[in-house]
Amino acid sequence: MYSRKYKGKSLLEWVDNYVLVDIETTGLSPKECEIIEIGAIKVKENKIVDTFDTLLKIDGRLPYFITKLTGITNEMLEEGIEQEKALEEFVKFTGKEIIMGHNVNFDINFIYDKCKDYLNYNLNNDFVDTMRIAKNILPDVRNYKLGTLADYFDVDYRNAHRGLTDVEITYEVYNKMRDLARK
Repeated sequence: MYSRKYKGKSLLEWVDNYVLVDIETTGLSPKECEIIEIGAIKVKENKIVDTFDTLLKIDGRLPYFITKLTGITNEMLEEGIEQEKALEEFVKFTGKEIIMGHNVNFDINFIYDKCKDYLNYNLNNDFVDTMRIAKNILPDVRNYKLGTLADYFDVDYRNAHRGLTDVEITYEVYNKMRDLARK
């Protein structure tokens, strides 16, 4: 595991320009597990202007519980792209934009470590965690899982646990939270 001393700063603010990201992985440890999907949307002036979605090849077999959770199969990953190429494309897609996500520290730490492993690159973009925002403006919600917040704001949560779907859900939840905070 890396010290992540070049990791960007966690911001607690409303932003209009960012890249919203969600990854799916083979497990919880950036050191021992692999990224299997990266989904992202680029947002300018709070409008989606581009998308990024790719499956990644892995060494070995996908754990059954990950297939059950995500619907991603070993056969799907065989059609994916190499980890190094996927990370290069994601870094290019993201540029220096603020990265946003729900519980984004998980995603950032994975991507940071994998960029270091595969590209010898320090991902240093600042980031916004929508879960942290929710904890600040929604004190009465029973928990801060994306599904709970989607339900709270009446956002469609079907097909969750896939990269691009989760970023689209997070984008809607983020905008509903911003609208609520402005009232």
